[in-house]
Amino acid sequence: MEKYECLVCGYIYDPKIGDKKGKIPSNTSFKNLPETWTCPDCGAEKALFEKLEEEEPQQDENELEDE
Repeated sequence: MEKYECLVCGYIYDPKIGDKKGKIPSNTSFKNLPETWTCPDCGAEKALFEKLEEEEPQQDENELEDE
């Protein structure tokens, strides 16, 4: 599941964790959050969140030489 970042304060919504303050259970995807949900840190609305790009694991330079 994808993580989303609040553009106002930088809070990261992680669906694996959910939002205890907002009574959102773990494993709730961002798209399944209620439209009335707001950032638990700053109160920004859901529209002010942006999907985080997944980082690809970086290869060690030694691994690249072996290929």
